[in-house]
Amino acid sequence: MKDLELIIILPLALIALIVTIILILRIILKNPFEYPYFEYYFDVSGKKLPKMEDYIDDFLNYGGFNKIEYHQTKIQKWKAGCAEEIRSSRLKRRRQKQYDRCVDDSRAYRFRMVRNQTRYRQINYVKMPYIVQQEVEGRYVDYNYLAKREKVLQAIGYECTLNEYLTKEQRRLMTKELRREIMIRDNYTCQICGKYMPDGVGLQIDHKIPVSKGGKTVRSNLQVLCSKCNGGKSNK
Repeated sequence: MKDLELIIILPLALIALIVTIILILRIILKNPFEYPYFEYYFDVSGKKLPKMEDYIDDFLNYGGFNKIEYHQTKIQKWKAGCAEEIRSSRLKRRRQKQYDRCVDDSRAYRFRMVRNQTRYRQINYVKMPYIVQQEVEGRYVDYNYLAKREKVLQAIGYECTLNEYLTKEQRRLMTKELRREIMIRDNYTCQICGKYMPDGVGLQIDHKIPVSKGGKTVRSNLQVLCSKCNGGKSNK
């Protein structure tokens, strides 16, 4: 009887030992490094033909590069920690290879455009709505790409996206919202004669540097003028 028990128990114990050894080896040999990606999502619900570059520019125009610089510091600290772990490891060669496979600086910053969609499920014969997010486009870039874009946006005062700044159709950028913003900023007052016209009738939005001479439709190049002053300026 005891021999029978040994015949049954020993193989089971051996299997358990082998499984334990395999699990331990997997833990020891597993890649301990995980690259710290930067993830950012743009909600483009209801937007037609959204451009990723424009959303990235808007993100940078509103102080997003501070987040980028903070994350870049985080990546550098992660790399320093990995280097220390490799130096102190008994599996230096393996750990170095695992680290090299893990590093992904060229795709460190991940931007995604997502669109909210309403779907329905039937519960007790009643259609119930729920929201799902569908990815429209993903863009993976490195720190240098963002730093160069930030530098150019800074040079134009963070006033618009690069596509807007470079477009030849500057007059199309004069939206109702932008007109209203300039009116409020200039207090419905002609910036040449000082005439105050709170109802806005007779006031026009003028390009300080004309579009024909390379002027841009950006806030710093726009001003409120009455029709008389604007006509006189145009004549000049």
